[in-house]
Amino acid sequence: MKLKRYLSWKNILPNCIKPQVPSSRPKVHPSKRSSSQRLSLSDISNCDSQLLLSDLSNSLVSLHVFTLKELQLITHKFSRSNFLGEGGFGPVYKGFIDDNLRPGLKAQSVAVKVLNLDGTQGQREWLAEVIFLGQLKHPHLVNLIGYCYEDEHRLLVYEYMERGSLENQLFKRYGPPLPWLTRLKIAAGTAKGLAFLHEEEKPVIYRDFKTSNILLDLAYNAKVSDFGLATDGPGEEETHVMTSVMGTEGYAAPEYLSTGHLTTLSDVFSFGVVLLELLTGRRSVDKSRPAREKSLVEWARPLLKDPHKLHGIMDPRLEGQYSTEGARRAAALAYQCLSNHPKSRPTMRNVVKALHSLLDFTDIPIGSFVYVVPTHDKEEPIAQAIEERYEKQCNEDKQSAEESLIETVVQIRECNAEIGKESREKLCPVKCKN
Repeated sequence: MKLKRYLSWKNILPNCIKPQVPSSRPKVHPSKRSSSQRLSLSDISNCDSQLLLSDLSNSLVSLHVFTLKELQLITHKFSRSNFLGEGGFGPVYKGFIDDNLRPGLKAQSVAVKVLNLDGTQGQREWLAEVIFLGQLKHPHLVNLIGYCYEDEHRLLVYEYMERGSLENQLFKRYGPPLPWLTRLKIAAGTAKGLAFLHEEEKPVIYRDFKTSNILLDLAYNAKVSDFGLATDGPGEEETHVMTSVMGTEGYAAPEYLSTGHLTTLSDVFSFGVVLLELLTGRRSVDKSRPAREKSLVEWARPLLKDPHKLHGIMDPRLEGQYSTEGARRAAALAYQCLSNHPKSRPTMRNVVKALHSLLDFTDIPIGSFVYVVPTHDKEEPIAQAIEERYEKQCNEDKQSAEESLIETVVQIRECNAEIGKESREKLCPVKCKN
């Protein structure tokens, strides 16, 4: 059901907005706020709460409150030339903030997301983004810089991620494919982001984990974005029943689809789908494929535990340039995450540990094209080790070739010397002998 243009804050916070009353809530910086103090969506939906609209800027002091005029300025009035794409929330535009816009805000490129008031998402999703990303900061969560609310306008301002979404990078039709180590790096990064959310004192269930919601920077560091469907949830042993099931086809956990029961382990299933996409290079749902292959999970899950069949489902664009043992273990991990029984799935913390162990396998065949992702992440030393190993091998081959060439040159010179001596003796036997 579409949200109408007349939907306002009073519709979301009935009897809770009292602008005339000054806020008595003390300001707490997000970095000093404990998990129990973290503002949640349930706080806002509770009409006994004294949270005021103006308290957003007081509670979320790490965020900048932009004016619509400022955002029009940095996006050149939302020019088509700055258009990046569009999702359920609305269109996204690239912008640039110079250091003169306002004090304390550094010059940087940004992505500005504009709520489409006639779209499939609305105020609740906008508010969820502000509440969660205004308080939760992690290297593998996209950084929300600020927001704008003026009249019916609702906008969000994020850091700009140069390589766009994993969906675009993984399924692009042209250009080199994502290398094996890069795929592992992306999987490990997003796993850390989900583990961080799940381990909050008030666990956060992301609920819409998919390739299009994973953004990549220049060094292919992955960050989870789009918290519009995120919700505060129970722990691993508890369930939370949702009155409406929301998510994306092909990624949602089976128990959530059938019963509405939602836990952090529902996110683990969705992560398993993305890991399977990274292994196979196929989309979670591809209706252009034969009937038995339309659903990636249904087609690939039975093959994940058979090492003899694993090669047949690996992304052919990798051309065999991946660790055989690493791929086998990654497939086994995906199989665990995709279990139909939630309690059989690993926690995201255990997923992180498993993925890091995969980085130790360096038995990657070196083909005619070797691509190593540049990284400044000190927690990811394996890619650098592979690069150094490759360079060492190339240097050894070069040194061996040089030594062989020198030896050949010496032999040629010696041979020429012998030939020259024999020639001289034939031409001038008396003189040469003397």
